[in-house]
Amino acid sequence: MHRDVHRAPSFGYPFDVPSLFRRKSSDLVDEAVTTVTPDEESAPAQPRGYTPSKKELGRATPKRPTAGRRPAAATKPLTKEEQRERKRQLRTEAAAEFRREGGPRDRGPERLLARNVVDSRRTVGTWFFGGALIVLVGSNAAMPPVVRLVSNILWGALALGVVVDSVLISRKIRKLVRERFPNTGQRMGSLYLYAIMRSITFRRMRAPEPRVNIGDPV
Repeated sequence: MHRDVHRAPSFGYPFDVPSLFRRKSSDLVDEAVTTVTPDEESAPAQPRGYTPSKKELGRATPKRPTAGRRPAAATKPLTKEEQRERKRQLRTEAAAEFRREGGPRDRGPERLLARNVVDSRRTVGTWFFGGALIVLVGSNAAMPPVVRLVSNILWGALALGVVVDSVLISRKIRKLVRERFPNTGQRMGSLYLYAIMRSITFRRMRAPEPRVNIGDPV
């Protein structure tokens, strides 16, 4: 065969070259370059151990649901009639609370014990004011002498009965307080007076209201 002497010599490989070496140089360059998003380009370098927030991750913090909430009612000024009614209602509630719980002078276990002693018995003092009214009417100068005499005897009997009853109540209170509250700081004279004043008050008018019935053990 005639050989073409003007043709450039061939430098081809005598064997099949792998496909890796057949790739274009531009393809290799594209694979070596990592695609960078605009967010990553603008994000500054964070220290090690940094935890991104929900906002940075693109998740918004959920808000509390507003369904079911009662809208705030607009307050309008009360009229004079409503103000009077409101004051009357507050006084009624305060009186009921005082009737049920009492005031500061009624606080303390010793005071409760003294009230129970008085409320568990019939006292002469509950008839004192009614008898005093009868004595006041009977001792009038317009009444006959016999009526005035009876009124004076009744007055003396009521006074004596209150004194004796008060002594008995005080003795019982002193005994129970010494047994149940040996280290009490309550003044016994004040406690006796507290019990005596309760004993001459009508049972339905006592405050705090009685917690024991007549005849119940204390």
